[in-house]
Amino acid sequence: MVLIGGWTLAETVQPAGYDPMVQSISSLAAYGAADRWMMTASLFLLGLCHAATAVGLRAAALPGRIALGCGAGATVMVAMSPEPWGGTTLRHLVATGIGFTALALWPVLAATGPDHAMVWVLRPWVGYATMLLMAAGAAWFLLDLHGHGAAGLVERILTGYQSLWPLIAVAACVGSRLRAETAPVPAAAVTSRSESYK
Repeated sequence: MVLIGGWTLAETVQPAGYDPMVQSISSLAAYGAADRWMMTASLFLLGLCHAATAVGLRAAALPGRIALGCGAGATVMVAMSPEPWGGTTLRHLVATGIGFTALALWPVLAATGPDHAMVWVLRPWVGYATMLLMAAGAAWFLLDLHGHGAAGLVERILTGYQSLWPLIAVAACVGSRLRAETAPVPAAAVTSRSESYK
């Protein structure tokens, strides 16, 4: 939500001629962009949100949390590596590549065991499906980027999905925990407990 809100707000202050269907999110934070601080602040905040999720999402496997933490750091590096207007830099490309790779891998690395024993969002097949969708989105983006298509739109779909997935994971884990805490205790378990006190 932070990233989507950031680019939506930043687009409203760009001069006439800015085309979000074609131009990248990074161009909103580039030198020469109007109120570039809006997009820069959104990227910083997104990185902090990813870092907080990596620390707090204890239900996820440690490798996944480490990958998400790497994605958080790379997101902050993207914010600290503004592009020149109409171009890019090696530092920006490297930070973006590391961030995308880490955020694409973390759903798979976060999987914690057999499908029946975990929250749906942490099941291996969900992780692999999510990673494949992100990889397909990246391929689509590269094709449109080099074919002069709607690269801006594709990038927004891809990065929006990547930025929302940690939020979805947190919501699913919290929901599962709340359901477990409010679920009625089976009669057999109650009987077993009462017997143990005798």
